Amino acid sequence: MRGRATIHRDFVISQIDDRLYSAFIEHMGRAIYTGIYEPGHPTANQYGFRGDVLELVRALKIPAIRYPGGNFVSAYKWEDGIGPKENRPVRLDLAWRSKETNQVGINEFAQWAKDAGIEMMLAVNLGTRSIEEARNFVEYCNFPSGTYWSDLRRNHGVEKPYGVNMWCLGNEMDGPWQIGHKEAKEYGRLADETSKAVKAFGRDIETIVCGSSNDKMPTYPDWERQVLEECYENVDYISLHNYYGNSRHNSLNFFAKVEETGRYIQSVAGTIDYVKAKKRAKNDVHICFDEWNVWYHNREQDSRNWSEWDWPEAPALLEEDYNLEDALFIGCLLNEFIRRSDRVRIACIAQLVNIIAPIRAEKGGKAWATTIYYPYQFASLYGRGTAMNVSVDCPRYDEEVAQDVPYLDIAAVLAKDGKSLTVFAVNRNPDEAMEIDIALNGFEGARLIDHQVLGGNAAEARIANTSREPGRIAPQAGSRLGVSDGALTGELPAFSYNMVRLALD
Repeated sequence: MRGRATIHRDFVISQIDDRLYSAFIEHMGRAIYTGIYEPGHPTANQYGFRGDVLELVRALKIPAIRYPGGNFVSAYKWEDGIGPKENRPVRLDLAWRSKETNQVGINEFAQWAKDAGIEMMLAVNLGTRSIEEARNFVEYCNFPSGTYWSDLRRNHGVEKPYGVNMWCLGNEMDGPWQIGHKEAKEYGRLADETSKAVKAFGRDIETIVCGSSNDKMPTYPDWERQVLEECYENVDYISLHNYYGNSRHNSLNFFAKVEETGRYIQSVAGTIDYVKAKKRAKNDVHICFDEWNVWYHNREQDSRNWSEWDWPEAPALLEEDYNLEDALFIGCLLNEFIRRSDRVRIACIAQLVNIIAPIRAEKGGKAWATTIYYPYQFASLYGRGTAMNVSVDCPRYDEEVAQDVPYLDIAAVLAKDGKSLTVFAVNRNPDEAMEIDIALNGFEGARLIDHQVLGGNAAEARIANTSREPGRIAPQAGSRLGVSDGALTGELPAFSYNMVRLALD
C-alpha cells in the first residue's frame, strides 16, 4: 500500500492556540483523592500532592486545565472548599453518588496547578446556583484586596489573586442527566447575564458557554443556535463534548469516528457563522472542545456499580485500561484538532488522572502512563506553531460511521521558530505497512532528527499498560524513514502512530 502527500510552506490552516492540548479534571472517583492528592503517599509533597503523578503531568507540558467539573460542578458550592480543612463540610455529590470531603478546594488546586505549571480554567455552577455565586467566586479568585471575598482569600493565606482568565459557564446544560438542566433559551439568557458579570472583573477574561454534550443529542445542533442567539456578543467560546467507543472491536470503524468528529466541528462552526451573520455581530466565537476521550471499556460495569453503591468516598470509577488501539485513535483525534485549529482553539482531554485518563495511580502505590499518554504528549510538545494544510492521496475504505476514509491520517505543524516541522501520521491499516512519499515544498534542507513509533502490530491491539508492566506499549525509535530529494520517504508500519521531526535550515 502506498500513500502520497504534499506539505507546502505557503499553504497553512491556522496558528495553533497552545491551549489545544489542555486537560480536564473533576471531583469524581479517584481523580483528585488518591489521584493527584494523597497526603500519606511516599512521594507526597508538603501540600499532600503526589510527586510521582506530578512528574508525569509536568512531562506533558499541559497549558491549561478545566476544574472542578464536569457534572460535579452543577451542584457544587465552591465555598465548601475554602478555609480551615477541619471546618469544611462533607457533602453528598449527587452527580457521582459519592461523598465529597472538600479537603481539596480552589486554593489547594491552585497550588497543585502552580506546581504543575498549568493555567486554571474554572467552571461555575449554573445548575443549582446563580449569577451571584459565580461573581463571588470570580471576586475571591481574581480581585486583589479590599472587598469581602478578596480579603477572605487573603485571610486564607493567599495574598495575590490568581488572575483566572478562562471561565466555563456551567457544564452540559443540554443534558437531562444534569442537575439543574435547562432549556436552550433559558440557559442562553442565564449564560449571557453571567458572562457579563464575570467579564466585569477584567478585559482579559474569556467565557465558555455550553454547547452540545455530544453530536447524538436530540437537541443538536439547534441547541447551539438558540443558546448563541441569546449570548453571542458576550461570550468567546462554545464548548463541545464527545466520548468514543469500540464495543464491536472493529478498529477501522472506530478510527472512522474521527471523520464524524470533523463533521461535528464543521456543523457547529457553521452554526456560529449563521448566528454571527444574523446578529450582525463583530466578534468571533470559537470552539472549546473541553471534554474528549475514549470511554467504553468499563462503562456498563461502572453504571451498575454507581447505581448500587452507598455513597463511598473516592470510589474507583471510569478507570479505563487503555490499549494500543485506543492510543492510535487518540493520535487520529489530535490530528483532527490540528486540522480544525482555525475553529477549535481550546481542547481538554477528559480526564487527566485515573478517570478515563492518560495517567493512572494506585492508592499508596505506583503511577504510570497509559497508552494514550504518548500521542497526547507528542502533540503537546511538538504540535505548537502553524498547522499546515496537508494534501493526501492514499487508499481509502468505507465503514458504517463514515465512507471514503483515508488509511493514512496525517497532520503537520511548523514550529513557532520556523526551525522544525513535525509530522504526526497514523497508518490505520491493521494488516499492511504503507510506503509513503511526502513532498516537502519550500522546506529546503530538511533533515530527519527523530522518528518515534507507537504500535506496528494489530495483534497487539488489545494490549494495555499496567502498574506491573507500565512499558508494554511505549514509543520506540523508528528506522524506516528518511529525507531525500525534498521528500520524506519510507515506510509506516501497519497499525502504527508515528511522530516524525524534521530540522529545517
